[in-house]
Amino acid sequence: MATASAISWSPKHSKQRWWRPVPAIKPGQVHGRASSNGTPQCCWTGNSHFSVSERNRDTMRIPLCLLTLVWFPSIQAGGDCSHVLGRCLSKEVWTRCFESEITSCSVKGRSLNFIHLMVNSSQEAEESPTPLHTVHIPSTCLQRISGDASQKEVLLVATVINSTLFKLSPRRIGMGRRRVILEKPIIKQVLGGLVLAVRAGNQSVRNLPQPVRLTFRHNRQVENGTCVFWQESHFNDGTGVWSTDGCETSETGSEYICSCNHLSFFAVLVNPALSVQSKRSAVILSYITYIGSALSIFFTIISLIIYICLQRQRPEKAIGVHLQLSVALLCLHLSFLLGSFWVWQLKEGEEGWVCGGLGLFLHWSLLATVCWMALEGFHLYLLLVRVFNIYVRRYLLKLSLVGWGIPTLIAGVCGISGVYGKYTLKIIDATNPNTTSQICWMSSQFPQMPLVSYVTTMAFPCLVILCNFCMLGLVVFKLWRLRAGGGSSGWKKMHREKGIRLWKDCATVMGLSCVLGLPWGLAGTTYISLSGIYLFTILNSLQGLFMFLWSLALTCKPQTDDNSSCRDPSSQKVLTTSFNN
Repeated sequence: MATASAISWSPKHSKQRWWRPVPAIKPGQVHGRASSNGTPQCCWTGNSHFSVSERNRDTMRIPLCLLTLVWFPSIQAGGDCSHVLGRCLSKEVWTRCFESEITSCSVKGRSLNFIHLMVNSSQEAEESPTPLHTVHIPSTCLQRISGDASQKEVLLVATVINSTLFKLSPRRIGMGRRRVILEKPIIKQVLGGLVLAVRAGNQSVRNLPQPVRLTFRHNRQVENGTCVFWQESHFNDGTGVWSTDGCETSETGSEYICSCNHLSFFAVLVNPALSVQSKRSAVILSYITYIGSALSIFFTIISLIIYICLQRQRPEKAIGVHLQLSVALLCLHLSFLLGSFWVWQLKEGEEGWVCGGLGLFLHWSLLATVCWMALEGFHLYLLLVRVFNIYVRRYLLKLSLVGWGIPTLIAGVCGISGVYGKYTLKIIDATNPNTTSQICWMSSQFPQMPLVSYVTTMAFPCLVILCNFCMLGLVVFKLWRLRAGGGSSGWKKMHREKGIRLWKDCATVMGLSCVLGLPWGLAGTTYISLSGIYLFTILNSLQGLFMFLWSLALTCKPQTDDNSSCRDPSSQKVLTTSFNN
């Protein structure tokens, strides 16, 4: 026993002292200490006049010392590995604590997502803490880590940690001697929300002769993946940054492979791509689009009837422009529904000339709608900016040549080039990865289809929306000027009517926003989240309804001219145009 060398037996004084400790300590004390090799020792002593009760009490202390012999090595080993992360999170720099204690802990039972084992340094090691993460370390790296040629085994630790525990450091930019500007870091998404922690041996590992290969598998539609590792900041506040030093990235479609020359905390930073993540969401969006388009067709027809009646009562150029825009919207929603329903009748791999024709009709309608939105903005510019000397001979005819001629020219060239056909959109679905959605549009098989789609359906509409947005800002400015100009005549009266005028101005701005096509600008929100896709789909599929509400506003205008135009000229002035033939 380890305590045998520290305990001696004295027959001469057997009646007076049972145990004589070395070195001597006080009578009746239980003393435990660790020897030079880390093993605890226990020493017992008694009084020269030893009673029975004292002897029994000292006898009960023997199991306590035996328990110490078993418990002390487990404390030296660092405890259970499953508790290391929880203990280290209370530290200010928890990553250092984790790297230090994870190699000295012990694994008790089976632990999920955790690798803690000894590997042969003469052979390459490959372990997978999760089905989505794999660590491959060459034998030359393991030999470099072991250091001693006689040491044939190396401890390998691999596990995954939630990425939310890694706090990014703000950028600190010094401006002068005292001034410091704090900026938020550029945040990208961590693939899967998990960080792969890899540790081998008891020392930090850098500049390995061969790179360590780390594999991150995924089943999501992501782009621009970059392999990074966690680098602590020099502020010692527990924050850090994701760095790419010493790591190279390669992609095979469903996985990212990181080749790094050191061991640390690794992750893959990605940008989520625009996608509908499930077939259920795709079906819901489809129903919203179909129902919204059907309602738009219905209300657009009513709007056309209203505009025709208004045109007969008071022939104004603004009503003629609204009429042309309503026709373009009617063609757009009608061609969309026809193209969607017709493609359901086609067999797999079949296109036909009818689908190509419907695709041409849909593209032409879209271009015509965008053109007439641009002409609405141009007309508003003439109304609000060039108020005087703006007579244009055959004004509506010239606008019609632009609004219908440019789309016809572009669609004709694309039709001759064979652009139109069946378009297939892939949908990410975990249950069925081959789910697709089809429509008669630009053919997916056409080589220059992405270029044609980008120029005609993205660049051109974005330019129009930007110009119309400036025109809407001009309208808001004009309304503010009219409000400020009319305040001096009777501020008490204006104060009483402030709420009513505010509602009228808001309705005017919202109506003009729909007429100018500004809801199409919400296409940028579809790249942010699925809710942005829903918002864009709902607003633009119901654009015919918004045009109907605008036509009702124009219908009610003549009835309120006698009562409200003198008191509230601002909104009426925007609604009214005086272009006479």
